Amino acid sequence: MEFAKSGLALVTPASKGLGFAFARQLLSNTDLPILATARMNGGELRNRLLGEVNDGSKKAEERLRVFEVDVTDEATIHSMAAQIRQEYPKASLRIAITVPGVLHVEKSPTRIDAASALHSFKVNALGPMLLMKHLAPFLPTKSFAGFADDPPPPFGERSWKLPSHAIYAMMAARVGSVSDNSAGGWYSYRASKASVFQLAKTFDLYLRSQSRDRAFAVAMHPGTVQTDFTKSYWDGRHMLQPDESAARLLQHLCGMRTGDSDGRGRCWDWKGEEVLP
Repeated sequence: MEFAKSGLALVTPASKGLGFAFARQLLSNTDLPILATARMNGGELRNRLLGEVNDGSKKAEERLRVFEVDVTDEATIHSMAAQIRQEYPKASLRIAITVPGVLHVEKSPTRIDAASALHSFKVNALGPMLLMKHLAPFLPTKSFAGFADDPPPPFGERSWKLPSHAIYAMMAARVGSVSDNSAGGWYSYRASKASVFQLAKTFDLYLRSQSRDRAFAVAMHPGTVQTDFTKSYWDGRHMLQPDESAARLLQHLCGMRTGDSDGRGRCWDWKGEEVLP
C-alpha cells in the first residue's frame, strides 16, 4: 500500500485503557499503518496489541509500529517524529488520537500540592501541546488531494468509516468544562483539562488556514470509562468499557465533516453530544 495515499493512524499513549482500545480498534478494523506509543516497555505493548487483534496473518505485525514516548519529555516526542519521517516519507496522518492524562485528587484547596499540580499540567496540558507541535507537520496541507477511499474492514465489522480528510483528536474531559462545573474539587485536573478545549479550538484555527478542509482538530470526552484511571470510583455506578467508548468516539469523529457548522474545534462526547467549554 502507498502510505502517501492511505495515510497513517497514531494513538499516544496506547499502553492501557482508552489508548489501548483505540489502537486495537484501528489495528483490527483498518489496513493503515498504526503508530502507537508507550512510556516504557514498548515491546510488551506490541505483543499485547498483536495478541488481541483479529488477524491471523503477519499483516498486523507489519503494520504496527511502537515508539517509547513520555509526553513530559519533549526529546522523546521529537525522536518519534524524526523516526516517522524517516520510515514513512511523504506520508500524512489520517487520524491522530492523543489521550495523555493523570489525576491527582484535591477535594479542597488545602489539599493542593505544588509538585502534583505541576505534574498534572505537564501531562494533561503541556503534553498535548508538545504532541501537537511535533505532529502538526504530518497533517495534510490544503494542496493535498485527499486520502484514498477507505476499504471495507479487513477483519470484521465496524460502525465507522475513515473519511478522506484527516482528524486530529485530543482527549479533554467533561470536568474540564467551566460551564458544567457544579461539584468543584479536582483543582489541577479540572484546570489542566480545561486547557484542552482551548488547544483544540486554537489548533483547529491554524488548520483552517494550513489545511482548510483537509484536516480538522477536535476535543473529546469519553464518558465514565472503567479503566485503571477510574479505579477509585468503581462504586457500582454504570461505566463504559474502553472498547465501547473508543468505538463510539470513532463513529462520531469519522462521521464529522470539515465545515464550520460541523463541530470542528469543539468538544464532543461518546454519545455525539457537544460538551460546552
